[in-house]
Amino acid sequence: MNARVLALLAVSIATVIYGITFTVAKEVMPLYIKPYGFILLRVGGAAAVFWLIGTLVKTAAIEKKDYKFVAVAAFFGVGLNMLTFFKGLSYTTPISAAVMMVTTPILVLVFSSIYLREKLHSKKVLGVIIGLIGAVVLIVYGSTNERQGSNIMLGNLLVFVNAASYAIYLVITKKLIAKYHPIQFVKWLYLFGLCFVLPFGFSELAVVEWNTIPVSIYLKAAFVVLFTTCITYLFNLFALSKLKPTTVSVFIYLQPVVATLYALLVGSDQLNLIKITATIFIFIGVFLVTTQKAVSSNK
Repeated sequence: MNARVLALLAVSIATVIYGITFTVAKEVMPLYIKPYGFILLRVGGAAAVFWLIGTLVKTAAIEKKDYKFVAVAAFFGVGLNMLTFFKGLSYTTPISAAVMMVTTPILVLVFSSIYLREKLHSKKVLGVIIGLIGAVVLIVYGSTNERQGSNIMLGNLLVFVNAASYAIYLVITKKLIAKYHPIQFVKWLYLFGLCFVLPFGFSELAVVEWNTIPVSIYLKAAFVVLFTTCITYLFNLFALSKLKPTTVSVFIYLQPVVATLYALLVGSDQLNLIKITATIFIFIGVFLVTTQKAVSSNK
C-alpha cells in the first residue's frame, strides 16, 4: 500500500470520527458541560496526551523562528476553530453543523491559491461543485426535517467561521508539517491552543457538577478527547504530509453522510431517495478531487 493510499485511508477514518462527533458532542453539551468548558477539557486532555507521547519520541526541536507560525496555526486550528464549532453546535443541530462544514474545501481552494499559489484545475473545481450540490441537498433536507436548535442562524454562522478557520489551518500547516515530526508539531500546537482557550473555558469547566454526570456521558467526553482530537489530528497531519490541503479538506463533504448514517444506526433518522442521491453526488465530488493523472508529480 503506497503512501498516498495510506494518507487517503487516514483522512477517511478521521472523517468517520468527525461525523460521529456531531451527535456525540451534542449529547454532552450544553446539558452536562457548557461548550467552552468542554473545549478546555478537550484541548487540555489532548495536550497532556501529546506531551506524554512526546516524551517517548525523540524528535528535532522546533526552531525559535517557527514558534510564531505554530502559534498562528494553533489560533486557527485549535482556538478559534474549536471555540466557534462547539459554541455553534450548542445552538444548532448536528446535521446542520455537519453540512455547513462542506464550505471548507471551497475556502481552502481560495486560501491555497493565494498562500500556496496552487493552480485551480478544472477537474478539482468540478469535483467541489458536484460535492457541493450533494451537500446542498442534505442542507435543505436537514433544515426542514431536523429538530430545531436554540438559535439555528447564529449556530450555523459560528460553524461557518469554524470552517473558514480550519481552512486557513490546513493551508498554513502544510509547510510546518513538512519540516517537523508530527508529534513535535502537535504537542506545541495544543500547548499554544490551551493558552488560547483557557480564558474562555475556565469558568464554565469550574462549575461542572461531575458527581451528577452519568457514566455514558463520561465515555462520550473521553471519545471526543481521545478520538476526535488526538487520533484525528495525527491522522490529518499524516494526510497533509502526503496530500494537498485541498484534497484533505474535500473529505469534509463526507461528514454529513457519516452523520446521517450514524443517525440511522442509532435509530434517530430514516433513509430516503433524497439522502441516497445526495450521498452519490458527494462521493463523486470526492473522487474527482482526490484522483489525479498518473503523469502528475504533485501530491
